[in-house]
Amino acid sequence: MSEPVDGAASVDEDGTAGDEPLPYGYAGKRRAMTATATKADRHSGDVPRLGCYAVLVPRSSVVSRIAHDVMQHSPSLMPPPMGQGSVGKAEASHKPPWWQTLAKDFSRRPEPFQLALGDALSVRASAASDVVARTAAASLLASLAVPLGYHPWRLRQALADLEVYGEIVSSGDPSRFFRAPERPARVHARTSRTFPDFRPVGGLREILTFDSPFMPIAASQHRDYLKHRHNRQAHARYFRHGDGPRPTIIAIHGFSADLYLVNEWLFALPWFYHMGCDVLLFTLPFHGPRRMNGSLFSGHGYFAGGPSRINEAVAQSVLDLRVLIDWLERERGVTDVGVTGVSLGGFTAAALACSEPRLKFAIPNVPVVSLADLVLEWEPIGTLVRTVLKATKRDVRDLRELLAVSCPLTWAPQLPPERLMIVAGVGDRLAPPKHSRILWDHWNRCRIHWFPGSHLLHLDRGAYLKEIARFLGGIGFLPPRD
Repeated sequence: MSEPVDGAASVDEDGTAGDEPLPYGYAGKRRAMTATATKADRHSGDVPRLGCYAVLVPRSSVVSRIAHDVMQHSPSLMPPPMGQGSVGKAEASHKPPWWQTLAKDFSRRPEPFQLALGDALSVRASAASDVVARTAAASLLASLAVPLGYHPWRLRQALADLEVYGEIVSSGDPSRFFRAPERPARVHARTSRTFPDFRPVGGLREILTFDSPFMPIAASQHRDYLKHRHNRQAHARYFRHGDGPRPTIIAIHGFSADLYLVNEWLFALPWFYHMGCDVLLFTLPFHGPRRMNGSLFSGHGYFAGGPSRINEAVAQSVLDLRVLIDWLERERGVTDVGVTGVSLGGFTAAALACSEPRLKFAIPNVPVVSLADLVLEWEPIGTLVRTVLKATKRDVRDLRELLAVSCPLTWAPQLPPERLMIVAGVGDRLAPPKHSRILWDHWNRCRIHWFPGSHLLHLDRGAYLKEIARFLGGIGFLPPRD
């Protein structure tokens, strides 16, 4: 390690500063990073270590460190999840559920980060693209999804379905909602020569399809849900080495973001392939080739059927993913499978982690967590939802309860904290940082990496990709990285 300069802490490539560990994502190339004491500190004899942010490091690392420290020293916003720690089912049944204990004004609460002016301006600039995209998406949903899925008859049906979903939640058994495949599915794999898919060196590109075995949980949803025949066929892209089996990463795209090139870049699929992994890109229900007839945009059908449709779509996503994991094990001999996802895909990855203990890891990236609270931040749909809630003499807690059965906050993860990681953006305005925060609290404050960008602009993406690779090496999924 380099010698400290001017009484400051120095950082080596192993991610340590003396005996003081650095936060996730802080380690990098071997170099000394120094913190300079202020004059007041010098006169008092208190020379700051890494708690001082006047450091000779990239500004992105400073922002990440501030975000990490703020969250690390904040009290938890979530009650202990059922089945974890000292809270068992009997005790948990006497505690108010998360949708009641989470503050009613959660969606309006400001983010707690106190950044220097220059850093704050940089983060806000990256967030501007999110605000534009959020307004456009909210306008589309307000005009094309709300009239179809949130009129009085649909809401009455959702309240009736709550009897089914609520009983499952009360049982404390996630397997009753996130069901396992009853029998092996026949997965069709065909070689793909589609441009612009990247060409895996020494490997194959395959398109996977199979008939989804999903049957809706709520009987009232059977006819309406199953009539969308395109959604009944699952799709995935699979990039595998010719000398497999290899550890396999399943990646899940975000809402209305199934375009291949976007996801190849965002998930760094070629990079992880060249590191020795096979990679599989899963298509969510009602997206891409699964979209329903008449959809004006990919993902329209996911939200256009009301709260019960959302619940069923999440359940179908998890079942289809478990079909693929079964197939990878049975037909390709894969033993190590992990999952990551962005935005709605991050939500889905977290839901899969509630039900699939075979996963080696789960990494939600800028995840949506409480959909009920999220829509209240998306204008103009937020105003519309608040108006409906007020007219029906209900509030956000009732909306959370309608969606609780499919929410990762309701269920304890099947993976231990050391196999869980969250990636979050300080400037995210589509799935604000508070959502990653409550999932982090719920997951027993597992590993988390904050980057200084937004939902769409992942600034310093290289740092968090290296941190993910380091995490995967640490759990034995990839060879350890220096």
